[in-house]
Amino acid sequence: MAGAVISGVHATRAGALPEESCLSLHAQSASGAVADAGLRLEDVDGVLCAYSFTEPHLMLSSVFCEYMGLQPAFSSAIQAGGATACIMLAHAAALVRSGQCRHVLLVTGDNRLTGMPKGGAVAALAEVGHPQFERPYGISVPAAYGLVAQRYMHDYGVTPQALAAVAVTARAHAMRHPKAHRRDPLTPEMVASSRLIAAPLRLHDCCLVSDGGAALVVSAGEAAADLRRPPVAVLGLGQGHTHEHIVAAPSLTSFGCKQAAARAFGEAGVTPADIDVAEIYDSFTITLLVELESMGFFERGAAGPAALAGALTHGGQLPCNTHGGLLSYGHSGAAGGMFHIVEAVQQLRGEAEERQVPGAELAFVHGDGGILSAHCSIVLGRS
Repeated sequence: MAGAVISGVHATRAGALPEESCLSLHAQSASGAVADAGLRLEDVDGVLCAYSFTEPHLMLSSVFCEYMGLQPAFSSAIQAGGATACIMLAHAAALVRSGQCRHVLLVTGDNRLTGMPKGGAVAALAEVGHPQFERPYGISVPAAYGLVAQRYMHDYGVTPQALAAVAVTARAHAMRHPKAHRRDPLTPEMVASSRLIAAPLRLHDCCLVSDGGAALVVSAGEAAADLRRPPVAVLGLGQGHTHEHIVAAPSLTSFGCKQAAARAFGEAGVTPADIDVAEIYDSFTITLLVELESMGFFERGAAGPAALAGALTHGGQLPCNTHGGLLSYGHSGAAGGMFHIVEAVQQLRGEAEERQVPGAELAFVHGDGGILSAHCSIVLGRS
């Protein structure tokens, strides 16, 4: 996979940004990523966009290119829920490795917090439920993840305290990031006393709804001479897909993240023990614990106690979601997953400032869409 590198990244501030639109967030993110790579917009010959709730166009990539005055040789919109950003990276890597493109711009962003009515994002997400077996009965995304959490607690002894530790760790990391949505202190007691959303998940067990955008540039390896910064190599990629709707999931404790990670580690020729920093999709606190165990970072039932012991902190065994993740940095649709990739690149380039994990050389990124449905894993390495 050495033929594909990440050459530029940029993320906007996350939170309430009423002065921004979906396309203005795309423009800021794209311009920042291209400048970070030391390129000009006209150097971009491929564009990949995600999707938007506030600009629900069937051809968002074409809309974005029109907005920016771009006429790329390749343009496409990709939609895979929370796995979108990682799957976009997989597509971009294939484009540059095949020679179809030299510099591919990947753009995500949405103003879900201020550009939609209160509760609008949650209501829109509920519409992806199965039209016959889920939506008529009112199941929500938090309720579906609550099912997973209940089963996981039953089978592996996960405790509410372990879930709270995930949320508290994410907030401590976000407090070090000047662009994070939530930077106020969070304690285990505050998590435990917060409003119940879908048992056993409470308010602070759930990700934020934010405005924000993020973008990156994927370049061909031989383009390194054109670049402003040392590129980050895409070493391994893998996907795993077991279902779309939770009613059809073959298991409530084992998901496609296991296969996705195994494929990415296999291509990179590394193991979970080799990873210095991990940026893993954390739509809910249970999401992170399930995925950490499925992907081989911890044995079954061990991720919760590890989180309680501080293993996921900056100084821990596996620094995880060092920017604060979806739980505290922010979640603005597909940009939520892109924030994870941006953070991984900044860690590997030694640019994470107060959040920097010393000596980070290998990073692991994972995105999942739906109810643990679509999965994509990435191994990145410092050039």
